[in-house]
Amino acid sequence: MPVDAAAFAEALRQYAAGVCLLTVRDGIDDVGTTVTSVMSASAEPPLVAVGLTADGYPAEVLEEVGSCALTVLAAEHAIVASRFSSAGRPSARHLLEAVRWTRASGSGAIVLSGGLVALDCRLVRVVEAGDHVLALLGVEEVLPGEASAAPLLRHRGRYVDAAGRPAGRA
Repeated sequence: MPVDAAAFAEALRQYAAGVCLLTVRDGIDDVGTTVTSVMSASAEPPLVAVGLTADGYPAEVLEEVGSCALTVLAAEHAIVASRFSSAGRPSARHLLEAVRWTRASGSGAIVLSGGLVALDCRLVRVVEAGDHVLALLGVEEVLPGEASAAPLLRHRGRYVDAAGRPAGRA
């Protein structure tokens, strides 16, 4: 029996997931998106896998450029996460006005200040996965952040802190 798409989506909303900001610098502009489908794929070599909408602009630019940065967001970054998850969003730099950030040394992509940690990555492979793609990323550098900060989570369609309370503001 086929699984109902709405029931499947509702089932997965029950799973609390950490929130990251994936950014790409393409030489003309900065592109970014909020991602919650992130997992460690290998310790040696260091690899992570990230799920992206297959027909989305961030996936397209990542494939063209071949490198990105991934910032693990703190609970205080809930508004930033919302900005980057909205359709039709402007340049990443415009979305980060009044928010501190730097650039990763390898990819040149934006790294949000105050994140728990950031990874500077190169694209290893893209795997089609239905309406999404899995981007397998080789970690080139680990950029320490605010390890003691509370993580930002996505649970039941809301941004929350580790205690399940609505998350703070950027």
